[in-house]
Amino acid sequence: MSDLLIKGGRVIDPANGLDAVMDLLIERGRIARVGRKLESAAKRVIDAKGLWVTPGLVDMHVHLREPGYEYKETIASGSAAAAAGGFTSVACMANTNPVNDCGQITEFIVETARREAVVNVFPVGACTMGLKGEALANIGEMAAAGAVALSDDGRCAMNAQVMRKAMEYGAMFNLTTLVHAEDHNLTQGGVMNEGAVSAALGLRGQPAAAEEAIIARDIQIAEYLKLPVHFCHVSTAGAVELVRRAKERGVKVTAEAAPHHFTLTDEALKGYNTNAKMAPPLRTRADMEALRAGIAEGTMDAIATDHAPHSVIEKEVEFDQAAYGIVGLETALPLALALVREAGVAPARLIESLTARPAAILAIERGTLTENAAADVTIIDPGREWTVDPALFKSKGRNTPFGGWTARGRAMFTIVGGKIVHELKEQQA
Repeated sequence: MSDLLIKGGRVIDPANGLDAVMDLLIERGRIARVGRKLESAAKRVIDAKGLWVTPGLVDMHVHLREPGYEYKETIASGSAAAAAGGFTSVACMANTNPVNDCGQITEFIVETARREAVVNVFPVGACTMGLKGEALANIGEMAAAGAVALSDDGRCAMNAQVMRKAMEYGAMFNLTTLVHAEDHNLTQGGVMNEGAVSAALGLRGQPAAAEEAIIARDIQIAEYLKLPVHFCHVSTAGAVELVRRAKERGVKVTAEAAPHHFTLTDEALKGYNTNAKMAPPLRTRADMEALRAGIAEGTMDAIATDHAPHSVIEKEVEFDQAAYGIVGLETALPLALALVREAGVAPARLIESLTARPAAILAIERGTLTENAAADVTIIDPGREWTVDPALFKSKGRNTPFGGWTARGRAMFTIVGGKIVHELKEQQA
């Protein structure tokens, strides 16, 4: 007997060029068949008429906070939030306490996830010890323990030689370097985008040039080394153009955009809203539109949340003192789907940016409905309207600027390894 049959959904699987109304059969935790009018004595049949059936969504950039900051989030709570948002796989950044800069911490994350997570958790190891941008981390150890990439996210290695060595050493273990592009000398003291809004609010700004300078530097290093580099949470029009030009000349560069950056502008900080304070900061409408265009054309390879939960004690304070970051796992899908309606992003391109492309960048075997692949599947109602209520989040974090928004689009089922880990009940809709 088969485990699960999903009937009559719009199957969108960019990795295999599929976009058609079809059925999907899952057996023993694997994709058994994708086709029309499949018949099976399945234990359960899901009627997916009017819904999208996609590979399980992959978020290549989250902060799960464990070990060390469990009051903000845990691997268990963060994975539950991921499932509720339609994500079956997440890659967690290294800025824990202690930092994930050695095999022992990587092993802890892997083992904790194995016991407590409801989705796949892939650790990202630090580039440098303690994220200090000086000595390289124990890259070989972390790779052996299960790290899938390297990043000092939250900080930027200001020493170009250190970044070069991280790219070179990481490549020996097939680990791509994920760059938080920020010249700290230019952003020092800044708490939001530098521009008209920061001037009006009397807040010190961070110029777009701080991001673009590092992206330009690391593109040059990657081009010289003929090695891949990936840019996290790109936020400026100039950065999009730098990535576009690098791709045109064959540099192995990839980039991601976060939903908050392609949905909001720095206008959201009026009233000193600390839930709109993030790094990199919200930029201008021109930057937001450039990101949307970059996603539509594929310059921005992936959509990633940069899910960054904080407690109220770190957000409900004076703006200058508030922590950077927002939660994103449970709001990303409707914000991304808005690009189809508002920015001309093709559904297949959108799903690719949430599945096949991030999986390829991380070199993980996910993001596809290929026969015999792991049965990670997301079933989406693209038109379902709901009100964002942070009090109902699975995440411990409530720090979102989207509270009270009317969202459109929601994950109805999240399936990991053939097991339903999230099912939206009618009373939750």
